Amino acid sequence: MSALNTIAATRRNHGLEHATVTVLLERNGFAKSLAGRSNSNGFFIYGDLSIDALESAVAEALHRMQAGEGALAVSPFCGTNIAVTGILAGIATLSLVGSNTKERWSRFPTVLLGAMAAVVAGQPIGRLAQKYITTSADVDRLHVDSISPKGWGPFKAHWVATSWR
Repeated sequence: MSALNTIAATRRNHGLEHATVTVLLERNGFAKSLAGRSNSNGFFIYGDLSIDALESAVAEALHRMQAGEGALAVSPFCGTNIAVTGILAGIATLSLVGSNTKERWSRFPTVLLGAMAAVVAGQPIGRLAQKYITTSADVDRLHVDSISPKGWGPFKAHWVATSWR
C-alpha cells in the first residue's frame, strides 16, 4: 500500500471509529469509558463492551455515514483537538514571552491571555483539522471484515478490521 493510500485508509478508519463511539455514547451516555485508536487496517475500541453491542454500533455508524451523516467522522473528544490546542498554546506562548528574563515576567499576563485564547481556539480549529486532515467521511466502499475481542488483563478492547472494496 502506498503512503497516500495508507493515510487515506487511516483517515477513513478514524472517521468510522469516531462514528462508532458516537453511536455508543448515544445508546449508553457516558456510563462507560470509551476510547479508540485507528490505523490503515482498522481500529481499536477500548472499553468494557460486549461484542454484540460493538458489532451493532459499528454497523449503525457505517450505515449512517454511508447515508450522508459525514459529520459523525468529527468528534469533540478526539486527540486531534488536544494536539491542536497544545500547538496553538505553545506558539502563542513562544511568540509573546520575550527574550530576557525581566521582560518575560512583565509579559506574563499577556502570555497567559495568549495561551488562554489559543485554548479557546483549539476546539474549533481541531474540528477543522479532523475534517480536512485526520479523518474522512468517505466510507462508501469501506467494509468491516471482522470484530474481535482483544483484552489485556483488566483492559478490554476490540479490534475492528476493515478493507476498502
